[in-house]
Amino acid sequence: MSNRTLLSLELATPVDDERPVYLSGNFCDWYPDLTEFEMEKVGKGKYKFYFSPDRSLPETIEYKYTRGGWDFVELDSYGNAPANRVISRKQGNIKDYVPFWRQDGSTASITKLMPEIQEVSENFNIPQLGTVRAINILLPHNYEEKTDTRYPVLYMQDGQNLYGEGSEYGNWEIDKRLSLLAKQNKGDVIIVSIDHGNKDRFKEYSPYTVEKKGKGMGMKYANFIVRTLKPYIDANYRTKPEAQFTGIGGSSMGGLISLYTGLMYPETIGRLMVFSPSLWVSNKIYFDIAEFFSPINTKIYLYGGGKEGVAMIPNVRKIKETIENQRWNTEKVDVKLSLDSRGEHTEKRWGQEFSKAIEWLFY
Repeated sequence: MSNRTLLSLELATPVDDERPVYLSGNFCDWYPDLTEFEMEKVGKGKYKFYFSPDRSLPETIEYKYTRGGWDFVELDSYGNAPANRVISRKQGNIKDYVPFWRQDGSTASITKLMPEIQEVSENFNIPQLGTVRAINILLPHNYEEKTDTRYPVLYMQDGQNLYGEGSEYGNWEIDKRLSLLAKQNKGDVIIVSIDHGNKDRFKEYSPYTVEKKGKGMGMKYANFIVRTLKPYIDANYRTKPEAQFTGIGGSSMGGLISLYTGLMYPETIGRLMVFSPSLWVSNKIYFDIAEFFSPINTKIYLYGGGKEGVAMIPNVRKIKETIENQRWNTEKVDVKLSLDSRGEHTEKRWGQEFSKAIEWLFY
């Protein structure tokens, strides 16, 4: 008999059902459902597996848990596929935890915890821009039951891409991600979804004049959110209207206008979710930080990906540095920088970051 250390894995998961759990990894060519790597169920939501001491294993073991296929692989607490687990073959007993599993080939969802989606208006008037826009609202799943509860609010750009079927550009799946947050008692946030203006999207989201694109209307759009839309939402829904409970978010040009709006109105908006902002539009954004930003209990979540162009990560770093160089104390402003060297400029990637940002901004 070999004298090698007996390697074993223990798994706990709150999702207890009849499906078996399998190990998959570099020791079995990543097959997701081999009988010889099926774990033994030893209790409710508890499983165990012993590697035979005579089994040939790689020095470094990479692995994941599945429920019988890659459509049923483990997910992290945000509903994302985690990186491979890594251990040494010489380690003894390993204890792991899986909070969620992928189901039906898409992000796992908990139907009863899904937000209630309501149409605020198909043609909400935007007097600042002389146009109208579709506005929808995602309410916590138990909003109608908790009649005395008030909620923080996040105003989000590019509503067509955020939930449901999404658009041709993809889908953040925030409805499903909010259900996962609700499972962890972190889903009590109202999301106001503002559709973009299609052909007018760039100029509405740009605070600056850009050659060949014309004068930006971002200042008027920011004024619309703060002076027109927010008062309406506060008057018609149970919100917490204070700045520390009011956020704005978006990606790309939507990230730029979200950052700009937060800089212009820090007394009204104290939570900023800024993903992959189009900082190439104008360097003036860095000057505007010092020019009109006086934070009041502000939190800013900045995200950038390494596959969004060579300037993305340096630019979001510069935003953080510019804010911190103003030497405000951390009670006034707190900036979190999240970087992903492999991150692409896609709705899917922003959706993966969404839950992390919600948790940091509001909990």
